[in-house]
Amino acid sequence: MASFNKVILAGNMTRDPELRYLPKGTAVAQFSLAVNRTWKTETGENKEEVSFIDVEAFGRQAEVIAQYMRKGRPFLVEGRLKMDTWEDKTSHQKKSKLKVVLESFSFIDSKGPDGGGPPGADTPRRPAAAPAGKPAGAPDSEAPPPEEDDVPF
Repeated sequence: MASFNKVILAGNMTRDPELRYLPKGTAVAQFSLAVNRTWKTETGENKEEVSFIDVEAFGRQAEVIAQYMRKGRPFLVEGRLKMDTWEDKTSHQKKSKLKVVLESFSFIDSKGPDGGGPPGADTPRRPAAAPAGKPAGAPDSEAPPPEEDDVPF
């Protein structure tokens, strides 16, 4: 039977990421996202439900997240679900927890170095200057045509 394990979540960081390193030197960042769901009841009353989801990132992605993300910042995560199971040391009961193992991510807002986010994200982008003798915005005849996107929409 075929299976598919993929999640995409957009939410707010509930705490600053915790960065640690495994004995072999691999970086691991652990953090949690708050994901909100709002809806209207049959009577027209607005309701809200919040889910708190634990996320784990590895390698360079873990280091980047720990460097730039802070509590309260919006964040988009793509990953897979993983079930952790263990035995409680005091009660000897089996415990389990579902979490997301990060595969890719995106910064949703564009705060600069003081508020997190990648460097330069707080500075507006300016168009490149036109080569000498050409008006700004004129196409460069020597540049190859842009590649077509393979996005299905």
